Amino acid sequence: MKKTNRREFVQTAVKATVLTSVGAPAILSAACSTKSTEETGDDTATALAALSFAQVKLPYDYAALEPNIDATTMDIHYNKHHAAYIKNVNDAIAEEKIAFATEAEFFANVSKLSGKARNNGGGAYNHNFFWQVMKPGGGVPSGKLADAINGSFDSFEKFKEQFTAAAMTRFGSGWAWLVNDNGTLKIGSTPNQDNPLMDISDFKGTPLLALDVWEHAYYLKYQNKRNEYVANWWSVVNWDEVASRLS
Repeated sequence: MKKTNRREFVQTAVKATVLTSVGAPAILSAACSTKSTEETGDDTATALAALSFAQVKLPYDYAALEPNIDATTMDIHYNKHHAAYIKNVNDAIAEEKIAFATEAEFFANVSKLSGKARNNGGGAYNHNFFWQVMKPGGGVPSGKLADAINGSFDSFEKFKEQFTAAAMTRFGSGWAWLVNDNGTLKIGSTPNQDNPLMDISDFKGTPLLALDVWEHAYYLKYQNKRNEYVANWWSVVNWDEVASRLS
């Protein structure tokens, strides 16, 4: 066995002391770090799995729907109002630790959520939907959608009359909707930023078409003439998009 002299012994002892004094906190820190990761891992996983609303890209230029909807209104509506709903609902999801994974699940349980989550979640979804069911040029429904409308409302003109009435009679702010309710097309409206997917809504179904009748959607151009806004809006309905939601 190799003999250890006094000098080697002292050097070894010093190294051991240094390793102990430096290594122990490092090991403890690593242990704490591991524990912290384990403790927050579930939260991180939940956060990653939780729903986050995203603003859809506007599928046309701000001026594309002129003269029916003016460019200034589109700009403000999209970049101010809608963007605020997106930010606020995501803030609510984080603050309230809302863990629903889909929009459908979120709205099916919206009665359990705060007013901030409900109102801004509705505003986020409703506007994403609204932008997509409009396009320059408009037109009229055809094919399966036209057949469904005629079957439910007798004619396209009667459908327009009923939908227009829903938009005009919604007191204050809200939305007019065409929905598919288990194979039957129905027209109705919801107040504020509620929608037919919400468990608290008196009017339910799968949305096919929506019209925003909040004053911010039309007041710059039409002032208090909601009837003119609604009448002109028919010229920019994207019936292809509506039909795609029916199938």
